[in-house]
Amino acid sequence: MIYGFEGQLPELKGERIFIAPSADVIGAVELHEDVGLWFNTTLRGDLEPITIGRGSNVQDGSTVHTDQGLPTVVGENVTIGHNCIIHGCTIGDGSLIGMGSTILSGAKIGKNCLIGGGALVTGGMDIPDGMLVLGSPAKIIKPLKEGVIARSLENSARYVRNKDKYLKAGIGKV
Repeated sequence: MIYGFEGQLPELKGERIFIAPSADVIGAVELHEDVGLWFNTTLRGDLEPITIGRGSNVQDGSTVHTDQGLPTVVGENVTIGHNCIIHGCTIGDGSLIGMGSTILSGAKIGKNCLIGGGALVTGGMDIPDGMLVLGSPAKIIKPLKEGVIARSLENSARYVRNKDKYLKAGIGKV
């Protein structure tokens, strides 16, 4: 469902946006072309704005929220895996957030990063471009090789194709 909140309505900045029937999008949320919001996701832009960039996907059971003075900005071609918490942070283009990860307020994840499943990226952590990050609390492990980055980008492209199948089947909203 799409909800307005305190005069703020979600903005759909594209014609091929998939919002699963059980997803909730509330308030100041901006969704760009080819975004996929999968089942039981919540994007709650009630404190600050949320922006989800072109070609990005938020998978089943994930929550995206903000903090006072800290909007959430998700770049282009980002994959946010199942059951993640994304809170008042910035995620750079092409990054993959592994299943069950938590990204806390004020964290900045660079472009083309891979955050391993179950990671806890603590508030204010600044992760440079192209890094593998693992653990709870999260630690930068090493730079990613080009092949890993390419597979991450293919994952987001695969989700764009998958959401197109759902839209064609009449499931979800544009």
